[in-house]
Amino acid sequence: MRQIRIAFDIGLDAFYRFLADDGWAIASHIALSTLMALFPFLIVLASLAGFFGSKDLADQAVNLLLEIWPDQVAGALSAQIHDVLTTTRGDALTIGLVLAVYFASNGVESLRVALNRAYSVVEPRRWYWLRLESIGYTLIAAVTALLLAFLIVLGPLVLEIVRRYVPLVIENNERLLTFARYGITIVAMIIALVILHTWLPAGRRTLVQIMPGIVFTMLASLASGIGFGLYLARFATNYVTMYAGLASVIIALVFLYFISAIFVFGGALNAAIIRWQLPDGVSQQEAQSLEPAEKPA
Repeated sequence: MRQIRIAFDIGLDAFYRFLADDGWAIASHIALSTLMALFPFLIVLASLAGFFGSKDLADQAVNLLLEIWPDQVAGALSAQIHDVLTTTRGDALTIGLVLAVYFASNGVESLRVALNRAYSVVEPRRWYWLRLESIGYTLIAAVTALLLAFLIVLGPLVLEIVRRYVPLVIENNERLLTFARYGITIVAMIIALVILHTWLPAGRRTLVQIMPGIVFTMLASLASGIGFGLYLARFATNYVTMYAGLASVIIALVFLYFISAIFVFGGALNAAIIRWQLPDGVSQQEAQSLEPAEKPA
């Protein structure tokens, strides 16, 4: 009973902090910033794929990115995404690409704002260093997505080689590849969340300190995706009736809003656990490596 009471108190503290930090408004900001950053990010992705000599990698990378999205949400944006990936741009390697990278990094900046609020930290770094860092994360994410897509493309060839030596183990390529796609996507999401919670906001937190929020974010996002998918299966026509041609955008925005709120609450949950575990005389800033502890005289 005591453990249940402690978990309840921590969850309640996280919820109150989520409300006090305008968590719903921040989630809305993240959702809109992410949606606006999505298409510039796809332009960067397509440009890098073309640079590496295979534009099909961009399609594979997008399929990985949307793998765990509800079918109704991914399907609503598939036509627009396809248009972005297949449009030839003469300015892709000049000012157009520079602007695309900059606007794509806005999504990372919105996540930084949310986590700084959730962890109750003040950002001491210069704005231009933060922007360069966000651009770096954006480029790393694009390259990583292409590398993961390359693994999926390479998968059938690897399976055929393995089949020659272990024919009884590798029987169904399609099922194994589907499992691999989901597995790679989930692992990539976990690694991305670890990086975001560890290095994106000010201060430093240990893996133990950030893991509860990451686990919550993964499980709650999965449940949210399933629930939202079931909802859309019944009521998707309501969006078409109300928003007409904007229905696909609104559906994606609502889904991103739920996921963003879960992400913000995950940070608030970590912060609540950190506060609960603080020993006497240690501030929350010291626990996150923001201030050196005073040495005894």
